[in-house]
Amino acid sequence: MSMRDIDRALVQAATAVAKLRCRSDNHTVAAAARTTDGRVFSGVNVYHFTGGPCAEVVAIGAAATAGAGDLEAIVAVGDRGRGVIPPCGRCRQVLLDYFPSIKVIVGPPDALRPVPVTDLLPETYVWSDHQVEVPAAPRTGVWPMPVVPGSRQAAED
Repeated sequence: MSMRDIDRALVQAATAVAKLRCRSDNHTVAAAARTTDGRVFSGVNVYHFTGGPCAEVVAIGAAATAGAGDLEAIVAVGDRGRGVIPPCGRCRQVLLDYFPSIKVIVGPPDALRPVPVTDLLPETYVWSDHQVEVPAAPRTGVWPMPVVPGSRQAAED
């Protein structure tokens, strides 16, 4: 898939944020995400020795905070002119789980292209496919006592 002007503008938005806001070791990557209605939200990573969110996750949070709907495209750009960088594995999984049809802009500077997130995670784990359906307990107004396997209920006096 080739780059459209709207995708080039998304890369430019992330690049501008990287130049403006990524000026310390705490913030080294910027991301820009576009909604299906054309709005753009950005974010920077928050480096911390315990982990900290990547720029893509911060951009998703910024979009959610503004009440944005589905995201259709996202790109991350490194500081110090590193250009477009691919999302880490965790971000790929988050993007797939929240926006399974999103396109991620990746590639070298002379061959950037939007690719479906599913192409970045073949044979992926789909979180919702592995959730166990637990039937709802009937509401009696009394806190239910847990049932311990192998035990029997106490005799009533």
